[in-house]
Amino acid sequence: MRTTIIYIWLITTILPTFSQWGTIAYYQVNKAYITRVLCENRDKPQLHCDGKCYLAKKLKEQEEKQDQRTSERIQGIPVLQLFASPLATFEFLSRPLLQSSGGSFPYHLATYQAPFSILVPPPCL
Repeated sequence: MRTTIIYIWLITTILPTFSQWGTIAYYQVNKAYITRVLCENRDKPQLHCDGKCYLAKKLKEQEEKQDQRTSERIQGIPVLQLFASPLATFEFLSRPLLQSSGGSFPYHLATYQAPFSILVPPPCL
């Protein structure tokens, strides 16, 4: 059941992509008919249009139709507010800095030595 739903979703997602390929395939299969009957430049064979004007017009129609469907879908989507307005405001009050008395630290970092007596190798068995 799950795989059939996934396959149906994939087909419906990818199908609009193949609609242009279908139009191109239709043009390739019926090129002679399109050139002879549907081409806008059939009276001017020196242009060697061969129905490409018809193909371009159909592809543009499909693209506009797909853009229109997409814009209709986007307009139908409800807008979700993903941020919250602040409930309270914070004020940071500045405090005067502590005055250092110029004294020294009770320990000196320069003379610090790590206690190596803790680092004892394990006994050999």
